[in-house]
Formats: sequence, structure tokens, C-alpha cells
Amino acid sequence: QFPEVVAERVVGVALVGTSSGKLGEVSYGLPVVGVNAVRRVLPAVLKVLGQRADLVEKGRRATADLFAGIIKRYSFASRDVDPAVARFAERMIESTPIDVVAEFYPAFQEHEKTEAIERFAQLPVLVLAGDQDLVTPSEHSEAIAGLLPDAELVLVPDAGHLVMLEHPEAVTDRLADLLSRTGAVPAGATVGSYGDTAQPGS
Repeated sequence: QFPEVVAERVVGVALVGTSSGKLGEVSYGLPVVGVNAVRRVLPAVLKVLGQRADLVEKGRRATADLFAGIIKRYSFASRDVDPAVARFAERMIESTPIDVVAEFYPAFQEHEKTEAIERFAQLPVLVLAGDQDLVTPSEHSEAIAGLLPDAELVLVPDAGHLVMLEHPEAVTDRLADLLSRTGAVPAGATVGSYGDTAQPGS
């Protein structure tokens, strides 16, 4: 919306596990029949659930183990993800009220920012994703990089949507490299070379 502000104030851009559009076409790893059914009924279901938030929250607590499995599947690709990290992701996602989810879900379907991506063409850009992300598939990151020929594209192997929690060193090293390209930190900086200025997941 404000390209002049970007030009004046932004020295580098990191786009991690994201998309510039066409999220309505994502299959979430489901077969075609399943994903079509989900697309048909989910908006209405979320709307109803959002109106009965108190009841839904009680149900979420009662089915916590089931939700934990679903959250893990859609957050991580590694089989050996640290249980503490998995629990952190569960708590983070479960703490989002269902009425909030119901309100923001339609925005995913309408999200279309392909033209806006080109505003970053003159800046150092990192485009990074997990290669097995089921929420914003890595093809979406490849599409963004295709619009920004000078961008660094990194697809982290054996990583899902929460790549910054699953492989924090890989993500933070790439962010450190981006910062050094902008001149914000010395060249060659890594995760451990400049203290706590860039924590994994930041």
C-alpha cells in the first residue's frame, strides 16, 4: 500500500513459509475429494463454531490429544522433532480462540499480493520455506522467487510449516546472511557470532 515507505525504510526482506496468493488452491495434503469437501463446508462450519466459542473451547480441551496429532502433522515434517518444541507449537495454536480463526480464515482465500511482491525487487530478499510445508507449500515460495530474480530461495529439507521451530539454526543462519547483505551486521555472521540479536524463530 505504501511503496514509498518501503523504499525509504526497508533495507531487506525475509519471506518465511508464506505465499503471495492462490491459497484457495492448497490441498493440505488431502486427496482431491477430501479437499473439495473441506473447501465447501469449512467456512460455514467455522462461522458456526465462532458463534459458540465457549462451547468449542471446552471441546478443544477434551480432545487435546487428537488436536495435538493434527497440529504436529501440519506444523512439522521431521519424525524426531523435539517434544518440547511440539508442545510449544500446540500451546501456541490452541491458544488462538476459535472465533479468531473463524474471522481470519476467509482472508486466506482472498489473499492475493502478487503485484505487491514486485515492490521488493530492488532489495535484498530471502525467500525460505520447508520443503514439505502442507499449509503454504514450497511451490508458493518458488513462485515468489520467480517474481524476484535476485532473491535467495532456500527450501529447507525435511521441514514443515513451522520451519523456524523445526530447524531454527538453518533459518537463523539465512537471516544472519540477509542481515549481512544489508550491512546491518558484519559479513559472515552466524547464529552464535552476535549474541542474542537473532533468536531462532524471530
